[in-house]
Amino acid sequence: MRNAALTLGIIAGVFGMLVGFFGYGYTELARTHAEVENLFGMFDRPDLVRVVSILSPLLAIAGGAMARARALWGGVLLLLSAAGMYAAFGFNVFTMFPIAFAGLGGILGIAAGKPDEPKAHF
Repeated sequence: MRNAALTLGIIAGVFGMLVGFFGYGYTELARTHAEVENLFGMFDRPDLVRVVSILSPLLAIAGGAMARARALWGGVLLLLSAAGMYAAFGFNVFTMFPIAFAGLGGILGIAAGKPDEPKAHF
C-alpha cells in the first residue's frame, strides 16, 4: 500500500502541476488584461486558485515521497492536496485524475500498516 500511495501521489502531483500552471496563468492573464476577464470570466476566488495551484501539487508530491517512510503523514498530505484541488477548481475533466489519485493515495497511505505486518500505525 505504501508503494501505491507513493506512485499515486507523484502522479497526482505532476498532473496537479499542469492544472496549477493553467489555473495560476489564467488568473494572472485575467488580472492584467480586463478584456480576457470580461470575455471568459474569472474564478470566484482567484487568490485561492493561486495558492492552491502552488501548494496542492507540492503537497501531493511531498506526501507521495514520504508515503514509504511515514505513511500516515504522507496520507494526510495527499488528502489535503485532493481537498485543496477540489476546493479551488472543483471536480471536472481536468481535475478528476489528480483529485482521484491524491485521494486514493491518501486513503492507502493512512490504511497502510508497517511492511509485512498486519497491524496499522495507529
